[in-house]
Amino acid sequence: MEDVMRRSSSHDSLASDSTAKLAVASKKQPPPESLESIRIRSLVVASFWAIVIFLGLPTWWWTTSIHRARLPLREMLEWADGKACKPAFPLQIFIDAPSLQETEAEHLVRITQHALDDLNEFSAHHLRLRLGKNSMPLNLTMTPTPFTNDAGSTGNYRDELALLRKEAALTVRLLSHENTATFKAELQVHSTVLDVYYGPGHVPSISSSSSALANFIAIKLQDLFAEEQATIAYILSSSNSPTSNHHSSTGLGQSIHTSQISSSSPRELRSGSSRASATELAARLASRMTRSLKYAPTYHLTISLFTPTASPSDWDIDSALAESLAPLLESLSGISNFTVDTQVQLYATFSPSVQSPEYDSDLEIWSLREEDLSGFINAAEWPLSPSIGAGPTLNFVIYVPDPGNVPLVVKGSQASSWLIPQWGGVFILNSPRGASDESARLAGLSKEEIQPALLTFSHQLLSFLGAPQSPPSLPLQLQTLTRLRAASLLFSASSTMGSLARLTVALPSIAIPETVSTAVDITLAQLRRTCGALKDGRFNDALSHARVAEAEAENGFFEKSMVGQVYFPDEHKVAVYLPLLGPVGVPLVMSALKELKRLWTSFKTT
Repeated sequence: MEDVMRRSSSHDSLASDSTAKLAVASKKQPPPESLESIRIRSLVVASFWAIVIFLGLPTWWWTTSIHRARLPLREMLEWADGKACKPAFPLQIFIDAPSLQETEAEHLVRITQHALDDLNEFSAHHLRLRLGKNSMPLNLTMTPTPFTNDAGSTGNYRDELALLRKEAALTVRLLSHENTATFKAELQVHSTVLDVYYGPGHVPSISSSSSALANFIAIKLQDLFAEEQATIAYILSSSNSPTSNHHSSTGLGQSIHTSQISSSSPRELRSGSSRASATELAARLASRMTRSLKYAPTYHLTISLFTPTASPSDWDIDSALAESLAPLLESLSGISNFTVDTQVQLYATFSPSVQSPEYDSDLEIWSLREEDLSGFINAAEWPLSPSIGAGPTLNFVIYVPDPGNVPLVVKGSQASSWLIPQWGGVFILNSPRGASDESARLAGLSKEEIQPALLTFSHQLLSFLGAPQSPPSLPLQLQTLTRLRAASLLFSASSTMGSLARLTVALPSIAIPETVSTAVDITLAQLRRTCGALKDGRFNDALSHARVAEAEAENGFFEKSMVGQVYFPDEHKVAVYLPLLGPVGVPLVMSALKELKRLWTSFKTT
């Protein structure tokens, strides 16, 4: 029985196995792919890749490529390193000697020039004397020679001398005086004229190689331009310093070193007790440059009248400005442009941090402590805008104290005005009317009462612009300021060119639009003209070219489209492209790999 059952089960298992084999055999295999289908699939994959390679990639390259205009990097770096231009400052000084014969005057000018050359050891800044009678250089004949001016036109030597006379830094008039036993020099305050008085026996003979009169004139001229020479020496040294930074200063620097001053000062300033003079000059230059503002094409002047009471509420400021300040601003128009705004603020009280004025019964004055001057301006309540318009703003405040606190001065010095560096100035107007004349106070301030304040503001404005304190002649100070501004703008624009060149090399992914290339070309052309004008002694033309160079250099360096590209690094590009290229690229790559595998298999079988 058991044998029968075992045979039956084995028979059943064999039957099931045969049935499974028959079921597997009964499944149909997929038909082989036709050659036409294979060709169509290959064309589809190839078409996708053709679109990507021949259309997608060029479009992507064209739309995302960074345009970099060609820049003369080598020339830009040469200007920044001071290799393209070695500026010189030849100051033309004319000598008028109406009482001397021509041969005597020529000999005096010649030995005075030799004395000047012996005193001066700073070759970049030198004084060149010319005899004003015939206005011919001592080493030239009277035959006119052609020359080419800045505009490219040709003229004769007399025309050139007329231009030189116009650009002359100083005119020395030698005046004979019968009762003069010693030499005497007087500088005209309102003109560029130095009068030198001498006696009849002071005229050197033709055979003499030196003269007391020539030495006196040379020392006097060197003293007049000592501060300018020292300032230019520092400008040149700071521009060649490797640590100089274009955006940290105006090119005039923030500190003055005595060694730099003494190395460029006249010889008498460097000998014996003159070391104190060099130290004093260095301190004066440091103080001036701390006060001075960074150069700007336009400055805005705000002149304000503040009073803690209800009067005066009116002032004749228009007439006072036209008579006192407008001529100075007109003289400064070749350096910068100026706009003027005025305002009146009543019930303007002191800042809470300032103590009330103290009364001195002995002197019968009210005084403010010197430590309170820095906080005198009540910035929280006084409407003084820090910046109006494109250029920096200088605030000049006329403060009329309460009638019960008149006169109000600074304790100790008893000054009625002071200067706030980088901000403006304050003038306390103590009206002589006193507290009793209330009707006169209500009538307002007259032009005559405002003029002393405007005169003080004029001196403060010159300090802010970097004008020297010596010589004590306003025309000479303006001429010196012209030369200093031309030099500082020359080095500032050159430094900007170097910064732009280094930025271009350091950031290869930054865009350089054509506007930057145009600005660079204009800047370099104006720099070349500035350098040439300085060497020729045409300082007004040099300043005009330097202002254009500085403006174009700033426009090129701060181009908006170029600066924005710096803040788009490669990590941002990866974050943008990965979400797009992942889903699209994986199917394309896998299909391409399958087709390559199929082609390789078919190649092996054949």
